[in-house]
Amino acid sequence: MKSITARAHTNIALIKYWGKKNQELFLPYNNSLSLTLNRFFTDTTIKPSLDKQDYFYLNGQLQNEKETKKIQAFIQRFRDEAHNDEPLIIESVNHVPTAAGLASSASAYAALSVALNTYLGLRLDPTTLSTYARRGSGSATRSLFGGFVEWEKGTDDTSSRAIKLDNANWDIGLLVCIVNGQQKKISSREGMAHTVTTSPFYDAWVKTSATDLEEMKEAIKARDIDKIGQIAEHNAMKMHATMLSANPPFTYFEPQTITLIQHIHSLREQGYHAYITMDAGPNVKVIAPYHELEGIRQTLTYLLPDDQLIISKAGPDAYILG
Repeated sequence: MKSITARAHTNIALIKYWGKKNQELFLPYNNSLSLTLNRFFTDTTIKPSLDKQDYFYLNGQLQNEKETKKIQAFIQRFRDEAHNDEPLIIESVNHVPTAAGLASSASAYAALSVALNTYLGLRLDPTTLSTYARRGSGSATRSLFGGFVEWEKGTDDTSSRAIKLDNANWDIGLLVCIVNGQQKKISSREGMAHTVTTSPFYDAWVKTSATDLEEMKEAIKARDIDKIGQIAEHNAMKMHATMLSANPPFTYFEPQTITLIQHIHSLREQGYHAYITMDAGPNVKVIAPYHELEGIRQTLTYLLPDDQLIISKAGPDAYILG
């Protein structure tokens, strides 16, 4: 078969996913909700391998045996469903910094899932496909859809899935402030597992996130950006508080992270409708009306260069490029 290329965009969680109750199936402790971004994405190409073994390339570099086996384990479920063990070449290009808290794994596994679904002729609908993508990266469940997306935690492999809530094709956007685009020292998986097992605040995090989710869905329906921002900022800070309360404690914050947060708070006092969210990394994302983002970006140029201040609208569903 000829090659197939798929594109999926990253998503930024506004109600966070932080912790698995089932490590094998990637079942989370709580539902989460995200906004897909148009500026960051992964393109993944699948084509036949002529020498009867699988190859995995990431950003043009052939990956080692460990990484290749990780991808092989992920794609085996697709192969089993299709009854097709054809050897493959997988070429993935991230248009987003890898492992820096910008959801590169989400877009990567979502793009790979879409490409495999088409290449192997499975014709799985997007919601069902989201249960497959979840097994590579939990957040990939949400990157199959554009706009606002909810990941329902579910109780088993088929019920833990993503659903689209809203296209977000209105006046909302994010400003991504890249403090550090390098690979983080503590992976999300390591950080989650340590937090779940050692933080005395974790149960409260799960309980209050359920309330946050319902309030967020109402705020999205009302297109109330201030309410969306308030809920998202509080939810993110609660998540990071669980890390600070872990034993031993850890944090993804860097000094410039705190400076950016303080700057956004001061902008609110000046009348901007700006709020922050953060994932497992030092980078700060600013939620605001899209028409305000350029003005907000300009106030931050004394802290970060232009190429580390990126404005994004909502992104689309994952799709086949060709």
